[in-house]
Amino acid sequence: MPWRPPPSDRFYRVIVRTGLALRGLFRIRVIVTGREHLPPPKPGSGPRSGPGSDAPHGTSRGPSRRVVPGAGAVVAITHFGYLDFAFAELLLWWHARAQMRFLVTQGAADHWFAGPAISAAGHVVVGYESGTHAYDAAVQKLRAGEYIAILPEAGVSRSFRVRECKTGAVRMAAEAGVPVIPVSVWGAHRLMTRRHGFSPARAWRAPVRIHVGVPVTVDPSRDAAAATEALRETLQLGIDACIADFPLKPAPGAWWMPAELGGGAPSEEERQRLDEAEGPRRAGGRRR
Repeated sequence: MPWRPPPSDRFYRVIVRTGLALRGLFRIRVIVTGREHLPPPKPGSGPRSGPGSDAPHGTSRGPSRRVVPGAGAVVAITHFGYLDFAFAELLLWWHARAQMRFLVTQGAADHWFAGPAISAAGHVVVGYESGTHAYDAAVQKLRAGEYIAILPEAGVSRSFRVRECKTGAVRMAAEAGVPVIPVSVWGAHRLMTRRHGFSPARAWRAPVRIHVGVPVTVDPSRDAAAATEALRETLQLGIDACIADFPLKPAPGAWWMPAELGGGAPSEEERQRLDEAEGPRRAGGRRR
């Protein structure tokens, strides 16, 4: 009997098709480097279309990647805007028909509209009081072969530089014995981020750059803070690579460029001051 996708797989395809349709509607150009650092696609099902491909993008064909114990990974994604995760999600789907399970807040899971979708997609919910249960559930999924996606900055960086990261990503990877895959996304913040809502004019034919870094294996004996700082530096190097060949030339003082590159974003010092004024980030959550 042929293998059939589980219900969550079918729902995930709805999400993917919606993303593909929106990307096609606005003709967003996705440019990827470091694709060779992604896990290999399952045998006989190489990517048929996607970023950098001449093939038209459309609905996904064939079953999703099988979940194989020992083949999981933590996917660490930069967080400059509200759509960064979506482009990383589409990239993994294009590449290997792979689903990612995100760590999401209890508040989002309790939402009347988003809650059922989060449950159907199999994401991991971080509770209000403690993230211990979510951490354990994520490690279990990693050991089973799932891809767990984490935004280690735990909130949007308004300076558009990779800010201090939480240690959860490297601790989960070390405990589960899986690699961390750094994914740097640049340009998606132009579409939608803090104090800059979605603009069809900005989205039309907009470029989005993604750089996938070399997967990192975290030694369980290594200090988690040091490993996390190394991950932050790797993510920033990926952002630097994206900016270096970004096809859109910014105007002087452009709001979406870092201050140190002549942009209008807050400097790192101002960003830190604003972050401190807002209070501590929620464990596992996103601060807007």
